[in-house]
Amino acid sequence: MFFVDEFEPCCVLTTPLDETEAEALAHQLKALADPVRLRIVSMVATSGTGDVCACDFPTILDRSQPTISHHLRQLVTAGILQREQRGKWAWFSLVPGALGGVRAALGEGAERSPADA
Repeated sequence: MFFVDEFEPCCVLTTPLDETEAEALAHQLKALADPVRLRIVSMVATSGTGDVCACDFPTILDRSQPTISHHLRQLVTAGILQREQRGKWAWFSLVPGALGGVRAALGEGAERSPADA
């Protein structure tokens, strides 16, 4: 027979999120909680150059330009992507370290993405 005080903790607990951190993380997770936005982030993260032209998204994702613009705006507002104007086109790249909070919330099992270094 085992008693409660005989058990060792199964894992080391870290400090929980404070209210500000939780709100910021929830904002990022909400932005990522859409299949199109996840695909956009995946495209940017796996691009060989680290950035993708806005002109590439509609064809690859089979969505209209206004729909893509809406999703890109959500990701920029959430601090996940950054936008750079180059002539006629906008280019998007990951904000360095932007997904660190998401990774930390998922725990040590979350693998590090090369694009989020």
